[in-house]
Amino acid sequence: MRTKKFLKITLLVVVAALFIWTFVFLYQKSQPKVAVYETIVPEVTDLEKTTVATGKVEPRDEVLIKPQISGIIAEVYKEAGQNVKQGEVLAKVKVIPELGQLNSAESRVRLAEISAAQAETDFTRTQKLYKDKLISAEEYEKGDVTVKQAREELQTAKDNLEIVKEGITKSSASFSSTLIRSTITGLILDVPIKVGNSVIMSNTFNDGTTIATIANMNDLIFRGNIDETEVGRVHEGMPVKLTIGALQNLSFNAVLEYISPKGVEENGANQFEIKAAIAAPDSVQIRSGYSANAEIVLDRAQKTLALPESSIEFSGDSTFVYVLTDSVPTQLFDRRPVEVGMSNGIKIAIKSGITAKDKIRGSEKK
Repeated sequence: MRTKKFLKITLLVVVAALFIWTFVFLYQKSQPKVAVYETIVPEVTDLEKTTVATGKVEPRDEVLIKPQISGIIAEVYKEAGQNVKQGEVLAKVKVIPELGQLNSAESRVRLAEISAAQAETDFTRTQKLYKDKLISAEEYEKGDVTVKQAREELQTAKDNLEIVKEGITKSSASFSSTLIRSTITGLILDVPIKVGNSVIMSNTFNDGTTIATIANMNDLIFRGNIDETEVGRVHEGMPVKLTIGALQNLSFNAVLEYISPKGVEENGANQFEIKAAIAAPDSVQIRSGYSANAEIVLDRAQKTLALPESSIEFSGDSTFVYVLTDSVPTQLFDRRPVEVGMSNGIKIAIKSGITAKDKIRGSEKK
């Protein structure tokens, strides 16, 4: 009997303990939890809002050297990567005469030879008659002019035949169109032709075959694109900080000098082309086509009070912060309106409403 009574008492004690624990647990759960926040002191700093445009570095002007005569490449004197001066010979073109033109030129020479021979014979007679005073000085002068014209026609016919066959005459070898010369001083970027390639002359109806691409590598620009949401905030003359992927430890200054008036849609967004003149030291070799990023400062605030943007409460057109007024026994904060300025996406400038000594509510401590 005593054992049963002891078990009953033990069971009642356990039930009572469980009941009391449950009551205490539910009471504690029902009590509001006191939040504890980290505090932030505003700092005086410089803020910049930037945008980044992607693009490439390239020479301001790339000159395509074209032949002034059609034919076959006989010699190539230069290769990509070499520096050339204006007037230097890049290649030589061998003319392949067209059969009809060749026959016509040869026929013209034969006719000119016949005419010249007849003129020489006639003039010899005229000279004898003039010496014998059988003709007037006027007739002698006419004969002299005729023979000179015949000689000139023969020389012209021979020169024309040389041009058809060789693309050059002996008398104008230094101005030969068969020698392809550089029109500028610069660096050869590309020589797309080889010995034996056929080339076509540049004219009104044909662009012609490119013999070489030459550029002045001392005059480089950045060419890239900027989104339409930011194009209205940039203007010509703005400074640009340029970083090149292949030269990771170096950055260069540039100046924005062109913004396209017309956008182009790319991947569903309107992009506007921009160009910036690069100021690079001579000690750094920059190659045409390097990928680059251009960082443009859209807005700047110097020596301004700043807070993390996450500590700002935005309510309509108004902005507020919570300033610590007491920390014992619990933290108390005063909701205070502030005037904000520019933001760089992480920190935001505070124009008025707080001082550098105020402690601002930050994120809740875990």
